[in-house]
Amino acid sequence: MDIVCLDLEGVLVPEIWIAFSEATGIPELKRTTRDEPDYDKLMRFRIDILKEHGLGLKQIQDVIAGIDPLPGAKEFLDSLREMTEVIIISDTFTQFAKPLMKKLGWPTLFCNTLEVGEDGTITGFKMRVEKSKLTTVKALQSIGFETIAAGDSFNDLAMIEAGKAGFLFRSTEAIKKDYPQYPAFESYEDLLGAIRESLG
Repeated sequence: MDIVCLDLEGVLVPEIWIAFSEATGIPELKRTTRDEPDYDKLMRFRIDILKEHGLGLKQIQDVIAGIDPLPGAKEFLDSLREMTEVIIISDTFTQFAKPLMKKLGWPTLFCNTLEVGEDGTITGFKMRVEKSKLTTVKALQSIGFETIAAGDSFNDLAMIEAGKAGFLFRSTEAIKKDYPQYPAFESYEDLLGAIRESLG
């Protein structure tokens, strides 16, 4: 039995931290997993910037409330879910994801949790498991699923590599150049076609 594992940000919805960077005018927050392969390092950097500017969870949630899925993402996801099981595996956080999941029709999401102080300050984060995308894919394989994965960033490469098929979607030129073995697509129609061919 097949299961498709999708990244969230950059694949189905805009990058939350980039949107927040634009809303606050803090350019340092534009840095994402496309730029920094070490997620732990990236999150500690973000938390330090938030602290420096006196920003907390509420300000980020206010920005997220105005974010819509990427054009065509909901239709792509609906079509994919008609064909096979789908899980979104993301390094985002439960405190960010709910309004986005509502707009996408409540797909299954595995993600992480922020540690938040009583005053709304983000003090840390708790990853669900180490190397969450790869670990999740391996766990699915251990219970009889064959995995197909798609993502856009460094932190998606392990789950893309581990499955029976894997694709880059709207990735950077640098990642596409360094990982030419993974077919790269720019449109949902093309990605859906490639996944359909891989099923079965």
